Amino acid sequence: MQYPDSRKYAAEFIGTAFLLAAVVGSGIMAETLAGGNAGIALLCNTIPTGAMLYLLITMLGPISGSHLNPVVTLVFALRREIPVANSLGYAFFQVTGGLAGVMAVHLMFDLEVVQYSQQLRTGYPMWFAEVVATFGLVLTILVTLKSNSRSLAMTVAMYITAAYWFTASTSFANPAVTIGRSFTDTYAGIQPGNMPAFILSQVTGGVLAWLLCNWLLVQRTHR
Repeated sequence: MQYPDSRKYAAEFIGTAFLLAAVVGSGIMAETLAGGNAGIALLCNTIPTGAMLYLLITMLGPISGSHLNPVVTLVFALRREIPVANSLGYAFFQVTGGLAGVMAVHLMFDLEVVQYSQQLRTGYPMWFAEVVATFGLVLTILVTLKSNSRSLAMTVAMYITAAYWFTASTSFANPAVTIGRSFTDTYAGIQPGNMPAFILSQVTGGVLAWLLCNWLLVQRTHR
């Protein structure tokens, strides 16, 4: 079934809002309950994020494709699977949905609704980590769609769960998530000034994965 653009945009807004709510809300809860144990806090932040991704992709995928990520939308635009105008609409509602999700979390935890993060996340290791994290995410999506599309929700959720732990940046891998997290001065935050380098790294990783898959996934008929 083909859904109208308005419903696709609504799905992207709602999905990204719940994704950021999971990331930021679980971060607040983790910091509260972990008693200063950084490993436990990260684990408590990781599990809800992976679980929410599985849910959102399964639930909203049939409506909008459940991109929830401007880099993913960019890649599908480069593949000519989504018109440019629609890709801009997707990105707008992903970013605004993410901001709405962060503000909703602040309300739930009785915090100031509009905040700016003081959490420093910068430097070449973290920038490279975001290239790797986003490259892996887009590679996971494109290869899984080719090999076993029914497993997409599981593979993306598993990848992000793993990438939280093997990347120095804890795998933002998403400009909408990065922007949203710059507006929360809590466990999951990132200083607004650190945001542009993260987003540039994410776009770089996504485009590199797209270029690789243009070669990797092409099937040729041998005569």
